[in-house]
Amino acid sequence: MEWVMPAVNLRLILPEVIVCFFAILILILDLFLSKKKKIWSAHLAWIAVVIAFIANLRLWDFQGTAFTGMYMVDNYATFFKFIFLAGSFLIILVSINYLKREEILHGEYFSLILFSTLGMMLLASGFDLIIIFLGLEIMSVSLYVLAGFKRSEIGSNEASLKYFLMGAFATGFLLYGIVLIYGSVGSTNLDQIISSIAGGQTVPDLLIWAGAGLLLVGFGFKIAAVPFHMWVPDVYQGAPTPITAFISAGPKAAGFAALLRVFLFSFPTIKLDWTMIVWIMAALTMSLGNIIAIAQSDIKRMLAYSSIAHAGYVLVALVGGGAVGISSALFYLLAYTFMNIGAFTVVIALGRKGQENTNLDDYKGLSSRSPVLAILMTIFLLSLAGFPPTAGFMAKFYVFSSAVKTGFVGLVVIGVLNSLVSVYYYLRIVVLMFMHPPQTETKKINLALGACLVLLISTWFVLQMGIFPQSLLGWAQASVSSIF
Repeated sequence: MEWVMPAVNLRLILPEVIVCFFAILILILDLFLSKKKKIWSAHLAWIAVVIAFIANLRLWDFQGTAFTGMYMVDNYATFFKFIFLAGSFLIILVSINYLKREEILHGEYFSLILFSTLGMMLLASGFDLIIIFLGLEIMSVSLYVLAGFKRSEIGSNEASLKYFLMGAFATGFLLYGIVLIYGSVGSTNLDQIISSIAGGQTVPDLLIWAGAGLLLVGFGFKIAAVPFHMWVPDVYQGAPTPITAFISAGPKAAGFAALLRVFLFSFPTIKLDWTMIVWIMAALTMSLGNIIAIAQSDIKRMLAYSSIAHAGYVLVALVGGGAVGISSALFYLLAYTFMNIGAFTVVIALGRKGQENTNLDDYKGLSSRSPVLAILMTIFLLSLAGFPPTAGFMAKFYVFSSAVKTGFVGLVVIGVLNSLVSVYYYLRIVVLMFMHPPQTETKKINLALGACLVLLISTWFVLQMGIFPQSLLGWAQASVSSIF
């Protein structure tokens, strides 16, 4: 019997091919580069992301499948890939000076970022549970290593180990859920699952309920939803700060990309039955994240619990569902990427070699040391809190509006109250920066070119999406309209 390789339209997977090719190229070239030329790896990495971004842009309004329907390219996946590539580009730029400062500039760092980005892209386009699982593992394994990249520090090693153990545990739930769904439907392809359930060929039984529940556990870990959030504060605090920013943005969006596609598009007929479960998760995630963030004295742990709370806000859109809800979730994730990476860039700028300076007291008097950094940090914090005219305000407005339109007013009230709670711990940092005298160290902060560019891009998007949100919101709406 002769085995024939199925034909694949290379255009559909060109962004992934570019990212994968450069990731392998950097890994090989690093073996031959001297210590002074390691910077070439960083330049190759951001060039790869830019090229992949252009290739992805050419796929807008193009829809097709590859690998016998296991891989879907549509506006939904393309929009999420924009988020992943934008986040990776910013993290690569801000990492260069950080790695030099900490004397850990190695090519595999940038290779792992690209491999992780590749996994995220697979998650966005995966139209088969097996592809989604593979994408999740490629992304996660790379992040496990990156979290422990500061090999000489116990905190970084601990973060990596905790992330790995908890991630492996969650992966077991996800894989078992896939097995149960396959046992009930007879396929792991999302299109066939949809046809089987919607056509009445498979009555939702215990197997499919259990499978869906286990999938929700696996995805809940990746998006850091309560009660699957336990890994977040320790990993965020111990990982290198650029990687903390990376984990908080891209992988969270990737988890939501897979979660939304699987639950909203594959289980449409049982939506009303699991909506209440997600309602409870959203309320608990928002509340726990915001309340515990108040008690934090380390800004990385504070932003970790803030990240948990923001996952709850996105879950509000998932509860609402429909084209309006999902497009608002996509807009929110894009806005969160820029405002969170911008805030972490300021955290990185305040650090010194071997000293992250992440205690809240380190931000006292920042306005006198670096007025520009203090102003930019204020913009990012106000956006995270949801103040107009920032991206965070418009993102929350669209998410809450979509939930109100579908009748979930109670959940929106909880979300608004949680937003008010978050104002306290965000504005506390603003007060420290502008209304307290500086610490003993008053050395002027010099920003590297990469950090300046990241701050400029992040600030522009945070303000542009807050003042003129129509264009990017239109993109988000177009990305889900074809699916619905």
